[in-house]
Amino acid sequence: MKLNSITHSKIFSVNDLREIDRYTIDNEPISSINLMERAATAIFLEFIELYKSKKNKIVIFAGTGNNGGDAAVIARLLAESGYDVELYLVAFSTKISSETEINIDRYKKCNKSYFKIINSLDLMPDFCNDDIIVDGLVGTGLKSTLEGKIAEVISIINKSSCEVISIDIPSGLQVENNILAKTSQIVRATHTITIEFPKLAFFFAENHSFVGDLHVVPIGLHEDIINSKEVLFRLINTMMVGGILKSIPRFSHKMLQGNALLVAGSKGMMGCVLLAGRAAMRTGLGLLSIKTISESEILIHSCIPEALIYKGDNQQEFSAVGIGPGLGKENEAKILLEKQLRKENKAIVIDADAINIIAENLEMLELVPKNSILTPHIGEFNRLIGRYSNSHERILAQREFAQKHMIYVVLKGPYTSVATPSGKVFFNTTGNQGMSTAGSGDVLTGIILSLLSQGYTSEESALLGVYLHGLAGDLGADKLGMHSLIASDIIDFIPYALKEITNYTRFA
Repeated sequence: MKLNSITHSKIFSVNDLREIDRYTIDNEPISSINLMERAATAIFLEFIELYKSKKNKIVIFAGTGNNGGDAAVIARLLAESGYDVELYLVAFSTKISSETEINIDRYKKCNKSYFKIINSLDLMPDFCNDDIIVDGLVGTGLKSTLEGKIAEVISIINKSSCEVISIDIPSGLQVENNILAKTSQIVRATHTITIEFPKLAFFFAENHSFVGDLHVVPIGLHEDIINSKEVLFRLINTMMVGGILKSIPRFSHKMLQGNALLVAGSKGMMGCVLLAGRAAMRTGLGLLSIKTISESEILIHSCIPEALIYKGDNQQEFSAVGIGPGLGKENEAKILLEKQLRKENKAIVIDADAINIIAENLEMLELVPKNSILTPHIGEFNRLIGRYSNSHERILAQREFAQKHMIYVVLKGPYTSVATPSGKVFFNTTGNQGMSTAGSGDVLTGIILSLLSQGYTSEESALLGVYLHGLAGDLGADKLGMHSLIASDIIDFIPYALKEITNYTRFA
């Protein structure tokens, strides 16, 4: 399942997840043991999609909490399906949840079931390289770092050459902030099969080596409580952008489709202008004017014949302005940026060198119109805001910065995040590592500028923009491969991405 196809867009805290489970049990109603059966069955079905062959031995580690109960159900279902299964209960204490105990007893009644309790590290099994390990040691309820013998079990698993499947969350990884965790105390999964909702920690770069490939399985938790809960963090998914994208009116004309000004470029940096301008036009913009260095006129006319050259000799009113790509950081660029900011009274798009200039002259933040959209990459973000210890701190800093200055901060990268003036943060679910190429950010600037010019709100422009950008990159990578993808390819696939969103909107 791709993340952008997930029905629920909310990302919940540990307490929220616990409440949702309890509400479902009380109001569906369903017993906790049967809800565990449902969840584990969904994980089992995803597992057998990944591993259809029954030649590998499946080595399953169950903890004493409810994550271990899920593991025991999966062990039983795999054994009943003809897989070679070994189940190990890792129990360095006598406390075990009742659901886990019941499900271990059910597993032990299977034919050819192998079961062993590990209460000493000497009892750990030897692994063959083609074994598949299922990690059901510790779930989302973890409140501190793992230590002692359970951490040593994880270290032994990580030192194996086996593929590892984690149930719901890699053991040792906390749902949100993992700043105190030692990497040796967290399972390094090949795949993580998570229940219903991705966890916040899954969107942080430093956790990718633990999470591996992410799979989300729905289990039908109660919609009432899911819908009623307010959250700070959300996903930008197909359903969300399908509700944003507008159709083009039958009697529209170019001025109704937006009249944008792009202020960009300097000597040796005109590629940024061409990429941003072409992307803007491909995203449905009616009219584009470009303000740049004088000697570039022939270049722009030959590469973007639809665009106009703006020479500042008229008082034309633009529906939106974008500034920054390839602008440079010379004093002339600073003067130009400050002059442009002083004349704007509505939201604009600020990128690249414009952000770098502001980072060196923070007093200019006071000139940025409310609801403007800043689109920094990690380096530009660091220069603007300062250093942070981990991705969790970075997200909080991004959120605080957006609230303080009443702007939108689009932090580019894997799972591009959009922080809003209201304090919400959205993670994008499209895009791929092939988009890590020069000019990709300029394309995003053009897309967002186009949408803002067409009358989308700042929030709509940012959310739809990053999703569309990532989807075009995904379609390009599917056709050309990630290794060969360049920024121009992303532009070429914008029409197909728009068509895909339009088709979803039409039939949703």
